[in-house]
Amino acid sequence: MTAADLQATEYAEFYAGYVSLVPLTISLRTALDDSEALLTDYLSSVPDERVDFAYAPGKWSVKQALQHLLDSERIFAYRTLRLGRHDATPLPGFEQNDYVLNAELSSREFGRMVEEFRTVRKSTISLVSGLSDENLHFRGTVSGHTMSCRAMAFILCGHTYHHHTIYRERYGL
Repeated sequence: MTAADLQATEYAEFYAGYVSLVPLTISLRTALDDSEALLTDYLSSVPDERVDFAYAPGKWSVKQALQHLLDSERIFAYRTLRLGRHDATPLPGFEQNDYVLNAELSSREFGRMVEEFRTVRKSTISLVSGLSDENLHFRGTVSGHTMSCRAMAFILCGHTYHHHTIYRERYGL
């Protein structure tokens, strides 16, 4: 299964940008592996003195953006799990800025956060690998919009590609 197999009715228009970042010719598993490798390779090269750098006032630092990725990965994986288990209970959105602000990052070591992302992604891969085709096609409600399980998994990948691009283009590292 590739992102090209998705129908526009499987996710809200808001997520189309993330879906479009996943190369159409690669499988979901390859997208999960590739987006993780691109991001963690990049983050592993960030010097310690740059982890608190933000590219503009009011924007997240390198470290804060990574915390956002960690939180989002877990939330998107949870949504994937719920949809994959045919749970039709509507799933709410989340306030990403509040999550980052309440993460208490001053006590977190950046290198351990990068490793944490690798670990969380491995868990996501295990989850997605265990879902049947029927599970992946199930649709429920996420943030007030129809969402398929497989679309949620591709959005998770696209979100990672998105932040990898932002890191490269705006953080200048």
